[in-house]
Amino acid sequence: MKIAILDDYAGVALHYGDWTDLGEITVFRDTVPMGAELIARLHPFDVLCVMRERTPLPSALIEALPNLRLIVTSGPRNGSIDLAAARRAGITVCGTQSRKTTTSELALLLMLALNRRLLSNVESLRAGQWQGRQGRDLAGLTLGLVGLGNIGAQLATLGRALGMTTCAWSQNLTEARARECGVQRMPSLKALMAASDVVSLHLVFSERTRGIVGANEFAAMKEGSVFINTARAGLVDTRALLAGLRAGRPAAAGLDVFDAEPLPPADPLLDRELISSGKLLLTPHLGYATEATMRLFFEQMAEAVRAWRTGTPIRQI
Repeated sequence: MKIAILDDYAGVALHYGDWTDLGEITVFRDTVPMGAELIARLHPFDVLCVMRERTPLPSALIEALPNLRLIVTSGPRNGSIDLAAARRAGITVCGTQSRKTTTSELALLLMLALNRRLLSNVESLRAGQWQGRQGRDLAGLTLGLVGLGNIGAQLATLGRALGMTTCAWSQNLTEARARECGVQRMPSLKALMAASDVVSLHLVFSERTRGIVGANEFAAMKEGSVFINTARAGLVDTRALLAGLRAGRPAAAGLDVFDAEPLPPADPLLDRELISSGKLLLTPHLGYATEATMRLFFEQMAEAVRAWRTGTPIRQI
């Protein structure tokens, strides 16, 4: 049996998972976009182990892989896999469990780094200078959460521990949920943007939420405000964000997710002026990429392949 492990950027899959006696394992550490090269690469394999949405599996790709019999994704769901196409082709799709604290921790890290002007002061020290521009405390600021699911609620708790006042908005947010999480429910997204010193995005990406944060929302932000996106790039109008940063609303932004990943060298977000000035902080989709999470993913991927081989697939999607 031929097994492909896709997009293992850090090269840890074989170290973290027990793949003993499962078959011929091939690990790919790069991402290839949809096309003839990707089809040729994946054509020989019976099993694909995929890391989140790094390599989408649309119907056109699934239908071009006649040997494919099992897909195992990290996490309990993966919106980039065409499940209907997999079912039509008789392909089993399984998942893994996931951890829930990693993304909220990264959002907090970005908030702290941007508000305390950490990177510009580190660069000042490296250049042989001393303190540069002062940052500001999170204590006493207002944190606005766009989305109050598991991750948003965790960040509300972290913000509260640092002395922040927290408000939230989403299309489905109820007063009961807001009270449960100890936050103020805002009547609209623009109202939240206008009231918040830090805005952190935690919505599920769908057609309803595509581009939900755009020029009007950025224009409504307070002077000095910070915008954080650790959710999905498609929630934000990137052009509007860049224009807003140049106009001072938001004053700074931290992004962990991008329309194309890995981020192409010519991407407009790699703006030297915005980055060097400390207005834009980019991280390479680290929200879920911690040692503990990757160990869980690869351990359970190997476990899922082993269970499927015995005719008892687990965690089917």
